[in-house]
Amino acid sequence: MKNLNIQAPVEDATNSTAVEVTNLIGKFADYLPESWQPYWNQLQSIPLLKFLIIISIGYIVGKVVQFILTRSASQVAKRTRTKVDDELIALLRRPIFLTVFFFFLIVATKSLNISNSFENTISHLLLTMIVFMWMTRGFKILHLLLRVLSDLRNRYKMIQRKTVPLFDLIGKIALVAAGSYFILLIWGINPTAWLASAGVIGIAVGFAAKDTLSNLFSGFFIIADTPYKVGDFVVLDSGERGMVTNVGIRSTRILTRDDIEITIPNAVIGNAKIKNQSGGRWEKFRLRIKVGVAYGSDVNQVCNVLKLIGFDDPNVCQTPEPRVRMRGFGASSLDFELLCWIEEPVLKGKVTHNLYITIYNRFNELGIEIPYNKQDVYIKEMPNIIKPSNNSDNNK
Repeated sequence: MKNLNIQAPVEDATNSTAVEVTNLIGKFADYLPESWQPYWNQLQSIPLLKFLIIISIGYIVGKVVQFILTRSASQVAKRTRTKVDDELIALLRRPIFLTVFFFFLIVATKSLNISNSFENTISHLLLTMIVFMWMTRGFKILHLLLRVLSDLRNRYKMIQRKTVPLFDLIGKIALVAAGSYFILLIWGINPTAWLASAGVIGIAVGFAAKDTLSNLFSGFFIIADTPYKVGDFVVLDSGERGMVTNVGIRSTRILTRDDIEITIPNAVIGNAKIKNQSGGRWEKFRLRIKVGVAYGSDVNQVCNVLKLIGFDDPNVCQTPEPRVRMRGFGASSLDFELLCWIEEPVLKGKVTHNLYITIYNRFNELGIEIPYNKQDVYIKEMPNIIKPSNNSDNNK
């Protein structure tokens, strides 16, 4: 009974459409000259000829509908600069015509004096061909839309070239699922049991591949949110620092400064705190060079020397310009910081090395003391030294 309830709407719609088309053909005879009426009535009595007439009308109507829709769409497409709409119109021309033609072919089949079972089988086959045709053409339309959206990176950050395969797979699965659902309805098969079975299988697969699915979804959201991208320098919670070499669906790979590649599952890195040194309003990175000088040093001279060292280094950016800040009074030193910017985070080690060497040499030339841990021992009073007596020596 359930199958009949699902199949009935499709058959009723087809039968009602056949009746309407037959009525239109009958009304068409009213506009014919009276001398043609006997010939028309004679043609109506021949089922095969009536079948051919309906097919011919369907072919003409299909071509007219195809021409009107494509012509109207082409007029709109001329106002745009892109050729994507022209490609979309070209993809839709044939499905539009075939849909109309197959529709009239179904109606023509109803006009033949054949058994209902054979007639329904032919109608179901034609409807299945229509669904299959739109499903396969939908694959090409999906590929075209993803190609266009992946080029508009500024507007659609979620759809990038590396995420196109993911969206393409999801779209194809959705199209196949929708097409299969309509095909089941056409043939009068209850899809509820199939959907329930698919749900149970999906739950089982979800539990079995929990970690894999977690990495896949985390990778999808990482690509969509873009907290980092390929080429950025990031610092992990564990302290590793390196350049992102690949952001995949399952994992992210980072190349450290020791030329060691670290592979991190997306489920882990998606829930971790990541410092992106290449992020922000620009890729420049600020260095903090900490320097301590001895108490009694000329603080103004120290600031000027450090600032000149920053300006003289060719790897240090002039905008923003280097600056010096005194940070506090240490236990044995006056604490300063040289703040300067470099073009890329990858230069951090090299520039830091050069600045520290330059600071040490310049301070030595100017006599500015860099304090270090040392201890001075002051002896307040020498202890009395007791000399041994001769008797004690003789008793030995």
